[in-house]
Amino acid sequence: MENVLVLAYLGDSVYEVYIRKYLIDQKISKVNNLQKEAIKYVSAKGQCEQINKLINNNFLTKEELNIFYRARNHKTNSHPKNTDIITYKYATGFEAIIGYLFLNNNTKRIEEIIKFCLEVK
Repeated sequence: MENVLVLAYLGDSVYEVYIRKYLIDQKISKVNNLQKEAIKYVSAKGQCEQINKLINNNFLTKEELNIFYRARNHKTNSHPKNTDIITYKYATGFEAIIGYLFLNNNTKRIEEIIKFCLEVK
């Protein structure tokens, strides 16, 4: 299995592409507005909210939860200044799940997870 931080690195990019496509499909045509909306989803805070929704609704498989916990619990000495360490670790776990699924060519499951996150308030 890949290093969970590598999975998170990849997952962050994959997730952002899906969110950008979703926002464009919403007919947002100004780049500035697209960027403001995207931050709501792709920021550490937004990703932390998404993973909490998934966990609270028992949406993740055991395998996905395992990836999440491994990434969340990975020892790190730094985090962005604009977020607390717990939020950052949860976001890292969320990204690792997406990266793991992407590397395993499971785009269908990525789409299910993102659809769920976008539909459940």
